[in-house]
Amino acid sequence: MKYTKATNYALHIIAYFIRQEGKDNLSLQPLASHMNISPTYLSKILTQLVKADLIQSTPGVNGGYSLRKPKTEISFFDVIQAIEGSGALFTCEMDENRTCHIEKVMRDAEEKMQNHLKKQRIFDVVLKMS
Repeated sequence: MKYTKATNYALHIIAYFIRQEGKDNLSLQPLASHMNISPTYLSKILTQLVKADLIQSTPGVNGGYSLRKPKTEISFFDVIQAIEGSGALFTCEMDENRTCHIEKVMRDAEEKMQNHLKKQRIFDVVLKMS
């Protein structure tokens, strides 16, 4: 299994927001420069994070982006789901008319991974980085 680059960037972006919390809204261009991401690509990622209610966008001269959800509550799963969506990683295509035992094993593993990622807070990782 492999997550997209957007998920990698989104996790690092949220970590950066957590470290910067309390400072002015972060605007697109300086954020893109700091993250070394094109502003267009960054804008798409930020839009997905806004739609997931993890961050908020404030328009205007002093506008920008800031955390919407409390920094201590944002899990790895929240960010991954915002970018990757909520679809299953594995779907059985072979046993259409009966229970697929392979799919059951894969779904159980996926559920365990999701539960682990739901417990892991980005804030805790940021604290370790300080």
